[in-house]
Amino acid sequence: MSSIDWIVLLGTLLFIVIYGAWKTRGSQNLESYLKGDNEDKWWGIGISIMATQASAITFLSTPGQAYTDGMRFVQFYFGLPIAMIILSVTFVPIFYKLKVFTAYQFLEERFDLKTRSLTSILFLIQRGLAAGITIYAPAIILSSLLGWNLTITNIFIGLLVIVYTVSGGTKAVTQTQKQQMAVMMGGMLLAGVMVISMLPKDIGFDDALHVAGKMGKLNVVNFDFNLNDRYNFWSGITAALFLFMSYFGTDQSQVQRYLSGKSVTESRLGLMMNGLLKVPMQFIILFIGVMVFVFYQFVQPPIFFNKVEKQKTEQSVYSAEFKAIENQYTEVFNQKKQEIKKMVNAVNAENNAAVLEAKSSVLALQDETNRLRDEAKKVIKKASPTAETNDKDYIFMTYVMDFLPIGMVGLLFAVMFSAAMSSTSSELNALASTTTIDLYQRSINKNATEMHYLKSSKWFTLLWGVLAIVFATYASLFENLIQAVNLLGSLFYGTILGIFIVAFYVKFIKGNAVFYGAILAELCVVYIHYLNENAIAPSFLTMGFLWYNIVGCGLVVLFGLLLQLGFGKKKNNH
Repeated sequence: MSSIDWIVLLGTLLFIVIYGAWKTRGSQNLESYLKGDNEDKWWGIGISIMATQASAITFLSTPGQAYTDGMRFVQFYFGLPIAMIILSVTFVPIFYKLKVFTAYQFLEERFDLKTRSLTSILFLIQRGLAAGITIYAPAIILSSLLGWNLTITNIFIGLLVIVYTVSGGTKAVTQTQKQQMAVMMGGMLLAGVMVISMLPKDIGFDDALHVAGKMGKLNVVNFDFNLNDRYNFWSGITAALFLFMSYFGTDQSQVQRYLSGKSVTESRLGLMMNGLLKVPMQFIILFIGVMVFVFYQFVQPPIFFNKVEKQKTEQSVYSAEFKAIENQYTEVFNQKKQEIKKMVNAVNAENNAAVLEAKSSVLALQDETNRLRDEAKKVIKKASPTAETNDKDYIFMTYVMDFLPIGMVGLLFAVMFSAAMSSTSSELNALASTTTIDLYQRSINKNATEMHYLKSSKWFTLLWGVLAIVFATYASLFENLIQAVNLLGSLFYGTILGIFIVAFYVKFIKGNAVFYGAILAELCVVYIHYLNENAIAPSFLTMGFLWYNIVGCGLVVLFGLLLQLGFGKKKNNH
């Protein structure tokens, strides 16, 4: 990067950190530190909710997801507006009525202490690991692109977040997320405008849409019902609906965002703002990825987007084999480019027969391109057995570094770092709140002063920040970063949501039954994932991980009912 890019990057990040720490300095009580004195307005809550969910993984992985798989990932968010309505009607008023600091306080009043503690611990496990991934996800890619040491990058991101989150608590998180969201969306929209403007002069925006559509990248909605398909309309409004209800209704990193509202109405409006804007936001980010794909149909992309691993292979004994594949790749690209231009001309001439013929050739050459990329990945794996050959998450930032002008490169890196900071700060804030309120204050040190608990919250924020950095340092790259976070959520969220569903709607089930039912349900979900991961699941258990949310939730209710009936009979017999 140029010196101007470094100034833009570091200047943006330091301004956000210093402004957040200064603006929210001096929290003198627990109410202020954990709930921001309930001063937030609906638009601030909405921005904070969106910024918490929109981690760097969103901005790094989503364009790459669209580049390789098209727009269908947007269906994952179709259930979000429905979830926001349900939560606004049910969860929000109860949390406000009880004046809780965390979502899990309600569970002790409804059930007992052990159920509250179990749910808190499940949250801490899931969110603690996710906080590590939230740091690691951008760090591994940004360190590679910037030539930084991965550990140093993890520590850099983690320390920036720790400084203002420890200092100002919930107020600092909400305040900084406003600036971070402006940087994130402003940078991405600029990148989208730039990629469209960089298309060849004879390829207009309509032509780009035709190319994307004919090559299967504008596959926004799929109504085919398939349990094994992670992203279709049905999984979006059912399985993902349960995930969103659990995430926004029971995950303290989100609940804490709207518990800081001035009133029930402000919190509801903040949730509805998220429900209305999140789908268009994801659509825009995916669409930018599709336009990057179209751009790379006219400008040859690398055969492998992770330049560090590519260079290692080029310097290994396998360099000649890799070069031969790369030469074939170039030939296929040039053929495909010509066929795409023929297809565009046929579309403009409204010659349907020529369109179909050219489209058939383009898709066949695209298949050959994909085959050669797979061959190249095998050589990379031979040259470096520990290399990660999934390069989706490098696609967008490779385009940024190679083609965007000076200044914008620094801005786009600031987008990624800001996104990592915004979601990580919410997670650390929530982890500290849950540890302090649900475990430390409730079960370990019950009679300390408020100042002691305030200091404890700051120490727990620091502790979770350090643990997140440590986990990030020793994590390994998953198949796809955005999927890794959704998988982690799906393994735990269903069980947690099941506990809350029972708490709100199944008054017949008591504490012991839901406690043991939740443990059994979680064990079942983990076992089902093990069977699916190793491709040994029977047909009726073969499913994409998003469905774990429904399975976990349903099993908690089912086991809770059965156990309650069993406990009731046992009681009657005595």
